[in-house]
Amino acid sequence: MLLRTARSLTANPSDAEDLLQTALTKTYVAWERIEDHRALDGYVRRALLNTRTSQWRKRRVDEFVCEELPEPEPVPGGNDPAEQQALHDAMWRAIMKLPARQRAMVVLRYYEDLSEVQTAEVLGVSVGTVKSAVSRALGKLREDPELGLVR
Repeated sequence: MLLRTARSLTANPSDAEDLLQTALTKTYVAWERIEDHRALDGYVRRALLNTRTSQWRKRRVDEFVCEELPEPEPVPGGNDPAEQQALHDAMWRAIMKLPARQRAMVVLRYYEDLSEVQTAEVLGVSVGTVKSAVSRALGKLREDPELGLVR
């Protein structure tokens, strides 16, 4: 489950594995300072988000985003595994276009199945902030042309 969270915060699986390993290392180093060991899952999630935010802030300026090669748009329907995977990939591409904060909130709410209150606690924001940011993110996802075929 933690790897899935890390995967949603990065662009590729290798970076997700590195991010998770770093967060787990930070958790190990802070083990003595953690008062409630039953809350480790939330602690590691928070370490993932903080680590990813730090990486984003420290990224090199000479990295440039480039457009992906055009792929045929997926046509939803049936139980065709290839179509389901194409739809899954299209959804992740659309989610990765969201700003980092909105992406984190959508992932925690809908992929990790956290409530609005739990999401607010993990991110250290108010419940109203979670509601409004998720609403804006879902609006952007509805407008994404790549996901237009799903409707």
